[in-house]
Amino acid sequence: MYRIHTPEIESSDMSAYLTDNTSNEDASDMIVIKRNGESEVISFDKILNRVKKLGKEAGIKLNYTSLVMKVIDQLYNNIHTTKIDELAAEHCAVMSSHHPDYGTLAGRIVISNHQKNTSGSFYEVTHKLYYELMDNDKSLLNDAYFQVVSDYREELENMIDYDRDYLIDYFGFKTLERSYLFRIDSKIVERPQHMWMRVAVAIHGKDMVRVKESYDLMSNKYFTHATPTLFNAGTRRQQMSSCYLIAMEDDSLDGIFNTVHDCARISKWAGGIGLHIHNIRANNTRIKGTNGLSSGLVPMLKVFNDTARFINQGGRRNGSFAVYLEPWHPDIEDFLDMKKNHGDEEKRARDLFYGLWIPDLFMEKVVNSGDWCLFCPHKCPGLSDLHSDAFREKYEEYERAERYNRKIPARDLWFKILDAQMETGTPYLLYKDACNKKSNQQNIGTIKSSNLCCEIVEYSDAEETAVCNLASIALPSFVNLETKEFDYNKLHEVTQIVTENLNNIIDFNFYPTDKTQASNSKHRPIGIGVQGLADTFILMDIPFHSEEAKCVNKNIFETMYHGALVRSNEIAMRRYKEIKEKYYDKTVVDKTAYDMFTESEAKTMWEVMRERKTTVGAYSSFEGSPLSQGKFQFDLWGVKPSDRYDWTSLRDQIMTYGTRNSLLLAPMPTASTSQILGFNECFEPFTSNLYSRRTLAGEFVVANKYLMRDLIDLGVWNEDIKNNIVANRGSVQQLTMLPDHIREKYKIVWEIPMKHVINMAADRGAFICQSQSMNLWMEEPTYKSLTSMHFYSWEKGLKTGIYYLRRKARHQAQQFTIEPPASAVSKNKEGQDREEMCEMCSA
Repeated sequence: MYRIHTPEIESSDMSAYLTDNTSNEDASDMIVIKRNGESEVISFDKILNRVKKLGKEAGIKLNYTSLVMKVIDQLYNNIHTTKIDELAAEHCAVMSSHHPDYGTLAGRIVISNHQKNTSGSFYEVTHKLYYELMDNDKSLLNDAYFQVVSDYREELENMIDYDRDYLIDYFGFKTLERSYLFRIDSKIVERPQHMWMRVAVAIHGKDMVRVKESYDLMSNKYFTHATPTLFNAGTRRQQMSSCYLIAMEDDSLDGIFNTVHDCARISKWAGGIGLHIHNIRANNTRIKGTNGLSSGLVPMLKVFNDTARFINQGGRRNGSFAVYLEPWHPDIEDFLDMKKNHGDEEKRARDLFYGLWIPDLFMEKVVNSGDWCLFCPHKCPGLSDLHSDAFREKYEEYERAERYNRKIPARDLWFKILDAQMETGTPYLLYKDACNKKSNQQNIGTIKSSNLCCEIVEYSDAEETAVCNLASIALPSFVNLETKEFDYNKLHEVTQIVTENLNNIIDFNFYPTDKTQASNSKHRPIGIGVQGLADTFILMDIPFHSEEAKCVNKNIFETMYHGALVRSNEIAMRRYKEIKEKYYDKTVVDKTAYDMFTESEAKTMWEVMRERKTTVGAYSSFEGSPLSQGKFQFDLWGVKPSDRYDWTSLRDQIMTYGTRNSLLLAPMPTASTSQILGFNECFEPFTSNLYSRRTLAGEFVVANKYLMRDLIDLGVWNEDIKNNIVANRGSVQQLTMLPDHIREKYKIVWEIPMKHVINMAADRGAFICQSQSMNLWMEEPTYKSLTSMHFYSWEKGLKTGIYYLRRKARHQAQQFTIEPPASAVSKNKEGQDREEMCEMCSA
């Protein structure tokens, strides 16, 4: 190991640092390889000055000499300058739990390093990606995208502000580096600003005003599109959708394997899948064609399990399938066991995710200690096609006729559901009747499942595979840090822009199957979510579980719902005026009027056009929907909105011209994109104030930066405080020397009653026309506590009762220190457990 002598450090300092066997001659022999390939003798001064410059530009005051000495301790002969930057950034990241400025400096070092390694020309990078990644004369990028970048080269270059790369912190950049930024021969060539611009151009094409608008908002961290959009925008197959809801085509050999094929194609193009299988006959049911007996759900699901493993998502990770079943199916008990860690391996398919699509009748039977009938869909068809009173009538008709396979105590089945949740965190619970009665798609048919992450609730059948395109709004960006007030006007404005963007994605998207295009063209659902709600409350200086937080929560989602409806209605009005000019107002029809519709749209819109209705600009299945009757989502909940917005005028506008989208809001998990922007996930509380987190980007120590700054301002942040938080698993409640409002403000999820989390979900639910990925946390779940929690969610009218059940590990490894050595950072070895996250839905 070489030790470097530098005249910049006082000799007394260096003598303490240098070892006895270190000589100046050793130091003078150490060579560094520069980025241009040239070599020179390494200079401590240059390393120190570079780190100092990056820190001081951001107003950071740290012990730079001590930091750089730690870096030098890991240098070796012929090291590359890029590697020196990486070592410096890693050391800063490790120290970020001591002071948040270290985290800021870590981000600045990796960003500066990346900028030195990449081109500062958006056109040059695009040109390389287009020509150097050819495959059989076809580029990675699509021709139309490349043409726009070429034609508007100067304007696009002038829009980009590379200083905004520095808004991304170390952990965010590592996430981008791992999966998002484009590479040539394994070398990253994109900068974060190139990615944001690529997405903006892919969505808006030649409309430079819209391109700049979207680029500015994304690069300034106001919102982000979903992971598939960031992955694929501008590519030859720009599959930018996140979620696909597939129906089992038919209870037959062809039906099952056609569905497997559709799942494989969608997974190939990085789509997450929700599949409902209510119509598959039960185990030991007779098969007329062969006079044999059916094997039921288990062997079939193992085929889907292996398909998910084999057909990975764009080469980035295994496919992800969630399978939904109604609890009246005779194979329900086998279904509940399929993710468990023990038992017969032939009856396990652990790579799938499992969800229950629960009718109210089942919950009532559990409450009343009633019996529950299990019906084979082959012998008792139609139950999955009905909901609410119609389902109840058909169920009771079959029960009276004794056509059930078995009758069991409803509570026995309920406890088996709880057993599975306590062991595996699943199944997801969604309430079928709430999902249907409160859906703006209820005029299309009965909705039979959700998606991979429980926030999308859309109609699908054998002919149509539902699709959803997602984006999330970064709520902390709307807080005025001086006044601690939330800017609802800006949120309203940004929500409208996101709505416009998602509509363009529907039009420009690559669709893996004809069924996906048919559904998305007709119904045009979108899903706008949020990230950083917990950060927002902290920036506003209010506790997550306070009355003020409940009010802000409602205001945010009312604002977003109104903004999305306003823009969706405006798009429909624009289309109406264009069609009116080309069709309604002419004796001879302008053919281009028909060109505005896809083939599947035209079939459903012909009657609307023939009658010259003003809703011709709306989505095709608008007529008959609750919105067409003037019913907003809060009307379906029986909730009265605030007086903040003019709902009466908007109602009139929508009933006259319609909306371009059937569904609008769907708060999703935002695991990866929250890391990119540096905020807490979606609408969840913080799970800890200090912890180690494993992600696709590696393993890092994460400290609550807001807590550190508050305690620094109070003059109490020190090693003892920090180690106390570690010992108490991220909690500050035992730190009685802290002011009460600080301890309240930094309560973590284990210290917040789940009743409050559910209440907040119900409050915003009145403005969410899809659903929400609501995790629930319980340190030591029991039958009683889980039952109480689930029934409270159901009684509050939630569509999603639970996504994952999160619980604390029963045993905790002994904690000697809060940070791993720098050499261990970002080494996420193959086979290491990773935190479960839905990257496809991450928006």
